[in-house]
Amino acid sequence: MATTDDSVNGMTEHCEDCGLDTLHEVSVQLRTESLKEENAQFSREPYRVAECQRCGNRTSQRMNNA
Repeated sequence: MATTDDSVNGMTEHCEDCGLDTLHEVSVQLRTESLKEENAQFSREPYRVAECQRCGNRTSQRMNNA
């Protein structure tokens, strides 16, 4: 489970690569999932992206599973 940290930009989360609870930079990105250009504007989905500040491992998770 993620917890807030005293740092300005980050959360403490468990990193699978490090095997430790480390500081992560967390953001939300909109990603286009359609390869068809005419439908691209309707296929954007939010993803939660977390990057470990210790080892650089990056994970992403789709936020909307509709």
